[in-house]
Amino acid sequence: MQMRTTSKTNAKTMAPVWGAVLLLLLSGCNPRSTTAPIPPTVEVTPVTRGDVPIYQEWIGTLDGAVNAQIRAQVSGYLVSQDYQDGERVKKGELLFEIDPRPFQATLDQAQGVLSQAEARSAKTELDVNRYAPLVKNRAISQEEYDDAVQANIETKAAVISAKALVEQARLNLEFTKIASPIDGMPDIPKAQLGDLVGPASGELTTVSRTDPIKAYFSVSEQSYVNFTRLFATDRDRSDQLRSLEAELILPDGSLYSKKGSILAIDRSVGETTGAIRVEAEFPNPNGSLRPGMFARVRVKTDYKRDALLVPIRAISEMQGTYQVAWVDSENRAHVQPVHVGERMGDLCIVADGLDSGRDVVVEGLQFVRDGMPVTPTAYVKQ
Repeated sequence: MQMRTTSKTNAKTMAPVWGAVLLLLLSGCNPRSTTAPIPPTVEVTPVTRGDVPIYQEWIGTLDGAVNAQIRAQVSGYLVSQDYQDGERVKKGELLFEIDPRPFQATLDQAQGVLSQAEARSAKTELDVNRYAPLVKNRAISQEEYDDAVQANIETKAAVISAKALVEQARLNLEFTKIASPIDGMPDIPKAQLGDLVGPASGELTTVSRTDPIKAYFSVSEQSYVNFTRLFATDRDRSDQLRSLEAELILPDGSLYSKKGSILAIDRSVGETTGAIRVEAEFPNPNGSLRPGMFARVRVKTDYKRDALLVPIRAISEMQGTYQVAWVDSENRAHVQPVHVGERMGDLCIVADGLDSGRDVVVEGLQFVRDGMPVTPTAYVKQ
């Protein structure tokens, strides 16, 4: 009986609690008590107008202005490397040495042959001078005199030949000292000390002049044809090419600080590529650019007048179409499809679909839906 009394007491005690819970649940289902969502904060910037340069870009390869392949001109064993790997060399600076002893011996032998030839020539010269009055007095026969003259001619020819051998031997001895023909940066050597090198053994190294440095890139045949139609003569085209200012975009996306220029267009179009090679040149005083690097060559080809410009960050792409979001005077966002044009740094030309004077969303674009309220703040470029 005591337990039943306790149960009735607990039920009476819990009744007000359950009533409060039910009241709370009913009040939570009341739509009039729902809190309105807070409009997202977005950063906006006005659409601007201006005259902007039009650029075209191509993938280019850097190469030395001059690339001197260093090869051995005589055969022999490499006995020394006279420059430090990775350091620049001057014109005439010694790079390698080949064992000179065989070539010195050949030179000494050639000089000995020359001395013998000169001695014989001097002897035959004396014979001719001595025989001349004797043949007039008929003390010797004409045949003896003619033989002396002929011998003198032959010994003089032998002297000329011996001098040529001496000169060749001297050149070969000089070729054992291999010097740089230009100022530049050498490759890491491809031959080691003790190697037997010669004209057929390949290059020892390559020295490249890298200031200025050249950039090579290819343009389509159609682009070249369009360019030629603008000018009447080759001279006009060449002058226009050299007046174009070229820029270099490095592999990390940064813009190289020095401006370059276009030097020339190749004489022919590639049969397999259908493209024509173009040569540009860039200053490289600190040697930061090296042959073999890839970079984008950008050339200003035209100006677009009174163009609409928005930050690239304000444009979103979806399935090949582009759109921006702009905010009206009542702080409502509108998603607008647009047609985009060329890019200039962090800006992009909007060719169609947007009017000037509107504020476009730059930051917070992912939170925006068409017609929703937003809280706009001024965009500050970082």
